[in-house]
Amino acid sequence: MYNTFKPEQPMGLMDFVRAAKSCIKEISPQELVAKLNGKEDLLLIDVREHAEYESGHIKGAHLVPRGIIEAAADPAFPKHVPELTAARERQVVVYCATSGRSAMACAVLQMMGYKNVLNLAGGYTGWAAAGMPEVHEASY
Repeated sequence: MYNTFKPEQPMGLMDFVRAAKSCIKEISPQELVAKLNGKEDLLLIDVREHAEYESGHIKGAHLVPRGIIEAAADPAFPKHVPELTAARERQVVVYCATSGRSAMACAVLQMMGYKNVLNLAGGYTGWAAAGMPEVHEASY
């Protein structure tokens, strides 16, 4: 049976982002760089699109676009991402461009049983603005 929930007004993107951010934890770029420099056991996930990733990303990040996060995180799905499905008990840090898509991805991962998921506050834009190290790779 279909859910009959009908909000008084249709929800917009920012409503979904606010809802996601209300149930997740965030980490600052400075906290993330400290974890990376300290070689903490974490999985770094970039949920932007391929072209965004190619234009610059954080070293060691795995590209898993937001549109496929549920499939990528489901070990029963044939094209899952092994690094992600194996990380349910690990620390997982997720980022996108500004932290909206990644907030929604964090909320989904939590619903899927991931125990320690963190969203990068400000996303990659905030990371770059804070002068943190970036990787730029040419694609051919």
